[in-house]
Amino acid sequence: MRYKLFTFLLLIVVLVNVAARREASLAQGTADPRFGAVESFWAPDEAADLGVGWERILFYWSEIQPTGPGDWNTLHVLEEWLVEANAQGRTIVGLLKNTPPWATDDVPFSGVPRGLYLPVNDPGNLWAAYVRRAATYYGPLGVHHWIIWNEPDIAPDVYGHEFSGSAQDYYQLVKVAYQVMKQVDPNVTIHLGGMTYWHEPGYLRRYLQIATADPSAAANHYYFDVITYHIYFRPETIYTIVGNAFAAQQEFGIPLKPVWVNETNARPSMDPEWPVQVHSFQIDLEQQAWYIVQAHAIGFNSGAARMGVYKLVDINMAPGDESWGLIRPYDFSKRPAYHAYQTTIQYLAGFTYPVRREQGSHYYIFTFPRPEGTTRVMWARQQTAVTLQVPALADSALLVTALGQAQPITPENGSYTIHLDGARCYSDCYMGGPPLFLVEEAVTDQALPVAVPVLAAATPEAALATATVITPTVTTTPTVMATRTATAVPTGTATALPPSATPTERPTRTLTPTSSPTLAATEVALVQETAVPTPVPIPLPVPSETTFNAWWIIVAAVFLGGFLAISAWRRK
Repeated sequence: MRYKLFTFLLLIVVLVNVAARREASLAQGTADPRFGAVESFWAPDEAADLGVGWERILFYWSEIQPTGPGDWNTLHVLEEWLVEANAQGRTIVGLLKNTPPWATDDVPFSGVPRGLYLPVNDPGNLWAAYVRRAATYYGPLGVHHWIIWNEPDIAPDVYGHEFSGSAQDYYQLVKVAYQVMKQVDPNVTIHLGGMTYWHEPGYLRRYLQIATADPSAAANHYYFDVITYHIYFRPETIYTIVGNAFAAQQEFGIPLKPVWVNETNARPSMDPEWPVQVHSFQIDLEQQAWYIVQAHAIGFNSGAARMGVYKLVDINMAPGDESWGLIRPYDFSKRPAYHAYQTTIQYLAGFTYPVRREQGSHYYIFTFPRPEGTTRVMWARQQTAVTLQVPALADSALLVTALGQAQPITPENGSYTIHLDGARCYSDCYMGGPPLFLVEEAVTDQALPVAVPVLAAATPEAALATATVITPTVTTTPTVMATRTATAVPTGTATALPPSATPTERPTRTLTPTSSPTLAATEVALVQETAVPTPVPIPLPVPSETTFNAWWIIVAAVFLGGFLAISAWRRK
């Protein structure tokens, strides 16, 4: 009997040890939460393959409560998506928007909710009641980040307009959501709606001016936790936008809040497999891939806490529509940008702030300290190629292209000789040339000497004067597309779409309007250097003591119950 008891206890110890090792292994493989992709739930296997750490999901009020406050349409956002995201370690960020017609006296979908200025516990405050129910229902399902509306800085008479209220109304919208959701979920994080910046560069300052004039705001952290932006096509403008977000907070004396770039990408118009006619921003597939790398290097150097690609894959696209996805919409084939993002995450994940920037007239070098060593990302800024002598930190390194092709290199006289191809321009120059990753292990970038250009254009003006502008060739007749078999989802009730809206969801469920990126014609490539505070490092998830304790309890209970049952059976 003693021998059997000893064997039983030993088995429990072994199984608990195995479970703990598995938990530790899973934690070590946890995705870096700073790298995101919008609507990853449509392609969860690809999201896991990339190492996506967070995703954004649209929660349309007009779909969840289409006819009245008693509605609760759970087919709009499937719980399976949330369960899968949590299982893969992706942070879920919900975006709340679209006023149902019954809840506003204004324009449906963009109108100010009725009763917005009533107390948050008043049943007449329809927005308060809705966000309270959303936080109560979805919090236990793992949704603790909420973005309050989308692109509120777009004026009512401009394409892409989404909120008809004033800046004061938008402040009240956020304030109510903050008060209610913090009561329901103390761990909730409230994001300002992603701003485009270019539609109204001073919108954030105007918002903060309203917030700081509210006597109750300072004691309540100004009723928001994160500033969010949507930035496209020109990676160098990220300096201006993120930097100005920090500067505006300093100007109004607000303790610095994190800045997220929730949407970024450069939509390819010249994909031979998905041709598109556009009036501006002619971008080929390679440029989209280069943009992904450059935007993340500049964004994290600027102090962005997280970056998100818009988006992983487009759904329900008609041939000729603008497709933003890293994955093509008709057969889920991967664009070069997919592999560029995979390379970016692979060689930058786990980095620590600050990210150092070195720049000349013709090149950038960004240095990312990592637990494994140091990764430097570099590219030519102009159309003319440049060769650099880059100081070595180790006896050898990997030189990796944006698409992940790697080759070992060794330094000569303490430096690597690295050639950077020039930028490619069509109607305009939106970004630099093809980036390279210089990856060295077991080193740091302390007291790193600067690189030395050995071959470059004399001046930026000379580079542009001698460069050849390429005229794009775009096929206007789409080819016959194959169809990927879609995963069956529950069928919802189709509802009327807002004017000019297009569905983003699969046809077998409720159709909802898309959240398309909105671009302003006033975008410029000039960069205003702004001092950026050093961001607080984001700790990566590690196995918790609670997790191990849970395994002990579960395993011990199961085997103890089995042991007692067998003993009772043998006594009969």
